[in-house]
Amino acid sequence: MPVPLPRSPETEAHLAGLNPEQLAAVTAPDGPLLVLAGAGTGKTRVLTCRLAHLLVTGRARPSEVLAVTFTNKAAREMAERVERLIERSVQGMWLGTFHAMGVRMLRAHAELVGLQPSFTILDTDDQLRLVRQVIQAAGLEERRWPARGLLALIQRWKDKGWTPERVPEAELGDFAMGRARELYAAYQARLATLNACDFGDLLLHPLSLLAARPELLERYQRRFRAILVDEYQDTNVAQYLWLRLLAQHHKNITCVGDDDQSIYSWRGAEVGNILRFEQDFPGATIVRLERNYRSTGHILGAAAGLIAHNRARHGKTLWTEGAMGEPVRVAGLWDEEEEARWVGQEIEALQRRGEPLASIAVLVRAGFQTRAFEERFIQMGLPYRVVGGPRFYERQEIRDAIAYLRLVVSPDDDLAFERIVNLPRRGIGEAALKTLHAAARSSGQSLVRTARALVATDELPARSRGALLRFLDQLDRWRGRLSELSPRAMAELVLEESGYVAMWQAERTPDAQGRLDNLKELAEALAEFDGLGAFLEHVALVMENTADAGAEVVSVMTLHGAKGLEFDTVFLAGWEEGLFPSQRALDEGGTRALEEERRLAYVGITRARRRCAVSFAANRRLYGHWTSAVPSRFVAELPAEHVEVLHRSPAARPDWELLGDPLPAVRPAPFRSRGAAAERVLEGRAEILASRPPAGSRSFRVGERIFHDMFGYGRIEAIDGDKLEIAFEKAGRKKVVDSFVKPA
Repeated sequence: MPVPLPRSPETEAHLAGLNPEQLAAVTAPDGPLLVLAGAGTGKTRVLTCRLAHLLVTGRARPSEVLAVTFTNKAAREMAERVERLIERSVQGMWLGTFHAMGVRMLRAHAELVGLQPSFTILDTDDQLRLVRQVIQAAGLEERRWPARGLLALIQRWKDKGWTPERVPEAELGDFAMGRARELYAAYQARLATLNACDFGDLLLHPLSLLAARPELLERYQRRFRAILVDEYQDTNVAQYLWLRLLAQHHKNITCVGDDDQSIYSWRGAEVGNILRFEQDFPGATIVRLERNYRSTGHILGAAAGLIAHNRARHGKTLWTEGAMGEPVRVAGLWDEEEEARWVGQEIEALQRRGEPLASIAVLVRAGFQTRAFEERFIQMGLPYRVVGGPRFYERQEIRDAIAYLRLVVSPDDDLAFERIVNLPRRGIGEAALKTLHAAARSSGQSLVRTARALVATDELPARSRGALLRFLDQLDRWRGRLSELSPRAMAELVLEESGYVAMWQAERTPDAQGRLDNLKELAEALAEFDGLGAFLEHVALVMENTADAGAEVVSVMTLHGAKGLEFDTVFLAGWEEGLFPSQRALDEGGTRALEEERRLAYVGITRARRRCAVSFAANRRLYGHWTSAVPSRFVAELPAEHVEVLHRSPAARPDWELLGDPLPAVRPAPFRSRGAAAERVLEGRAEILASRPPAGSRSFRVGERIFHDMFGYGRIEAIDGDKLEIAFEKAGRKKVVDSFVKPA
């Protein structure tokens, strides 16, 4: 048995400052313990102090502890904090991420799964290369059955703990005409031949080992006298099964998590793991941490009222001894551009009051929503950064699309040509490109001009020559329609005919749909410009507006990316049915998906320390047409006593005025319903739609002075239907749609 440290005030340091619930969790007796830790309740401190307490009281030695976190950073911080608390080393402890612990176990028993201890771990690029080899060996066409799609399918099966022979028939789907399991087996065989693993194997192999070898399982069960798990709500099936096997002997497992913050089902997380803890470990102790140290009373009240609509939860109510603070504000705007403009004005007002920009965040449901905010902030000169991903115009699919447009406008743009000449794959390989480059250097001409000359010779293989000729013909055809098509129509034509959109549609990966959404958003951005040249010039200027790395900036990110972060002020944008909750999620997952979307809303609200604002747009412009948007059902679920409703005054003043309570009831549309007028779903005394007129309803006259968000002030010189020809004071003469201007 481990020997406890001598008891003294110093050895009790890890208990100092804990509130009663935290103390109960830290000092709970051996056995299964579930700590339901709400947002901002100090879960990391509780887990760290629990670990220190087990060591201080002699209930486990460091080598007898398995502590699992979700990031390497969290593991390092936990080890450092525990060592400071107990003033001794924790060397020998199994502390790290699930994958790190899996590697450690697998290195020790690699031969039992047909590997050598020196096995390599493949990164994503290597995995894709291997999957392509498997697809080709099976005689399948990768364009129809993309490698990324098969790899995503295999990783999903590994997250569920399924080896090839255990994949159920119902899970096979139509990938490769039902041959996905066969391809999975071939992929695993190739990994074994290479003495390699992918990340999914780092849990799958140890799980298979423990399940198949009782003597090995018993050895580890007896070794780990204490198991501690952080973020238990984010575990997948394989992780859950691995933990449950290891905990069966001592049953001394502590899991800390929050079922109300389980938002990662798309990457394998199962909220059911935390919900059935008491069934897995009968007699488990449950401790709820509900005292919040982060947010004000109104913010917590709004979050609690919203999440109470979920049924699949343990149930807890956050509270604080702090001030009630400002109510959560709800603002209804005309469209996404006005939404971005309002958020920008609010941030400027906060900045004038001395609020640091680093304490402000704009959180959106989908990545494509960042564009409107990015462009508005650039116009304002407001420093910002997109957290967790590139800025809109820096994203891979947007750069690819812009490269196509650059090449249509400027045939001699070699950089654009190189980027997309074989994207999607056209059969123009590396050897052909080397020949092309060499010829271009020799002749001193651009790659496109050189390609036109080469396709008339035999210097390229017949396949490459034919593919290159077809691509050049496409470029000529697109360029010939530049004068007759709008920039948006031109982009849609190019991306469709080139096969670029089809390439992403064929990708059966979690991020493929997001890339397609971004391409749609790019088309909407083009609708604001009179020509492709003007748009490309705009993009170049936008890309130059980059905040200094060390500058204080506003954070812009998705709700998923905000998990674990906190800010003084949070703007939650785009709370509309179909966008948030996501229509795609509802169609695919029904009630289960709706509850996860609501948990995501809860996470968003609880990121705020002092101020929180929710906004939605009454209209969104899709494919060149205004579409009515219905306020999210989550708006109506916010408790009226914790909410302040804002309304744009009829006189179109820049200020906002409080309407009365209660918050209007919003009748959520059915899962598949879209497009009902927002006015029809708002009831009560408050009307939270802005008063801007719909597109085309405002009458303008020649000579009238107007303002455009992007081009500034100008005067109307000609009118053609809803198109205005305007002489702008700084941007020159341009044609714009009337809905994008307003009287000066």
